[in-house]
Amino acid sequence: MLRTDVDPEERIATLTLDRPDKRNALSLELMEQLTCALTDLGQRGDVSAVILAASGPVFSSGHDLSELVDRSARDYQRIFDQCVDMMTTIQHIPQPVIAMVRGVATAAGCQLVATCDLAFADDSASFGTPGVRIGLFCSTPMVAVSRAIGRKRALQLLLTGERIDAHTAAEWGLINACVPAGELEPHTRRVARQIVQASPLIVGIGKRAFYAQIDMDQHAAYEHTGDVMTMNALMADAREGITAFLGKREPHWTGA
Repeated sequence: MLRTDVDPEERIATLTLDRPDKRNALSLELMEQLTCALTDLGQRGDVSAVILAASGPVFSSGHDLSELVDRSARDYQRIFDQCVDMMTTIQHIPQPVIAMVRGVATAAGCQLVATCDLAFADDSASFGTPGVRIGLFCSTPMVAVSRAIGRKRALQLLLTGERIDAHTAAEWGLINACVPAGELEPHTRRVARQIVQASPLIVGIGKRAFYAQIDMDQHAAYEHTGDVMTMNALMADAREGITAFLGKREPHWTGA
């Protein structure tokens, strides 16, 4: 259901949704597996970036609808709570998580893309939140999607259920870039390798600070990030990075 591959030389992990026969629908079991895998990777010192991929022609069609019929309120709450936990884990682990999208990403699948720190898609990909058409409004997906693309564009997707193509998704800010199909994996891995070159400790500090400040008012955000930069400047990797830059040599990170 979920494949985990770690390249120790490149320090890149790839998590692959592997339910192609079910359009990589996010069943409760798959969401639990993905949450556990992300949590485990977040504690590993030999992984500095995570790529989230999917097998088959669909990235993810969203929740497994077979689990959303004739269940109790407790069952539904468990499913949606697990979804929130999974999305939160993506942004809580220190490593950047990069979505590599082929095909369709709809509903919670679109939410998954919007939640990842970075996202790239091939030019055949499409995105949408079509829940309104089947009587289940995409309320939790709207949290991530609206923060990525803004109110008016998010409401257009949410209220109409229409899909947008990858070029539009890039223009709107749902993904970072749309690239030709044959270039998607090389492009995504190239970005991951750029991230891996930096100190994992410093990247983790920066990622945590980004999500902490993004919803603060400007004054609070500057206060918070000023404190973060002060703490960061005292670290050995900061001293090493600055010294290496001034000395025109490659830095040697120690993670301290």
